[in-house]
Amino acid sequence: MRRLYIAVLCVWSALAHAELPETDWLALMPADDQQALEAMPEITHRGPEGDGTFTSKGGLKQEPGLPAVMYSAKTVARLDGKQIRIGGYPVPLESDAHGRSTQFFLVPYPGACIHVPPPPPNQLILVRFAKGIQLDDIYTPLWVSGTLRVEKVSNDLADAAYALNAATVRVVQESDL
Repeated sequence: MRRLYIAVLCVWSALAHAELPETDWLALMPADDQQALEAMPEITHRGPEGDGTFTSKGGLKQEPGLPAVMYSAKTVARLDGKQIRIGGYPVPLESDAHGRSTQFFLVPYPGACIHVPPPPPNQLILVRFAKGIQLDDIYTPLWVSGTLRVEKVSNDLADAAYALNAATVRVVQESDL
């Protein structure tokens, strides 16, 4: 009986520490947005951000005149309240007294905070992480796990269609790849 108890504890412990399967960024887009994205013409990087200048409100907001899919805030309702794990890059917003980021946008590719155009709102996730994480480099990829919510967030920097209350945030390791 004692062996069975120990075996059950070992299995339970392994399951408790197992990570969720990865959620792909495209899963956050409805099918019609995915099709529109695939059919979209090449976007140039002309404009104030592409020239190295930014507006007083930052450079992550969308420029007018892009294809409609680049402004899309359409979401996938079945993801609301779902536990997910997604990889991405941070755009820091708020920090605690120790300098750890407690709120940041997670974006699908590095440099989105300085890249033109930024991802559409349904490809931006506002991450809230009360524990905070030390972010030394915005080009360092992260794994973020927690409860995803369909939640429209808008601030001076960007618009997001999702928010995630993170249970864990960690740097992607080479062994993860």
